[in-house]
Amino acid sequence: MVNSLKTLLWRCLAVVALMLGLIGVFLPILPTVPFVLLAAWAAGKGWPRLEAWLLDHPHFGIHIRQWRDKGAVSRRGKWFATLAMLASGVTLQFLPLPTSGAWLYWLIPLIFVCVASWLWRRPEM
Repeated sequence: MVNSLKTLLWRCLAVVALMLGLIGVFLPILPTVPFVLLAAWAAGKGWPRLEAWLLDHPHFGIHIRQWRDKGAVSRRGKWFATLAMLASGVTLQFLPLPTSGAWLYWLIPLIFVCVASWLWRRPEM
């Protein structure tokens, strides 16, 4: 019973992560790749067929394997992520936020800078 519950929870995490990754394809503020990596990791714990499908996927498979093996991110991926964060940060500056949310104008770009600086320090494939 406990094992089947654990398997179910890993599968739920994998599905939710994949759904968030799919939504991230259309929403620039929601990153796709980290959610696909999370889905592959969770699938590896409780859904081997989904993990195998993700690893053999023509678009995501190579990136998942490179991340697992070396923690590597392609230069193209780094540029795309950086430009997406820049576009999101600039767009945020033009959005009206309530006075109580004004701190988001500087916090979110600060997070983007931290993420970009971490990302560019990763090995390249």
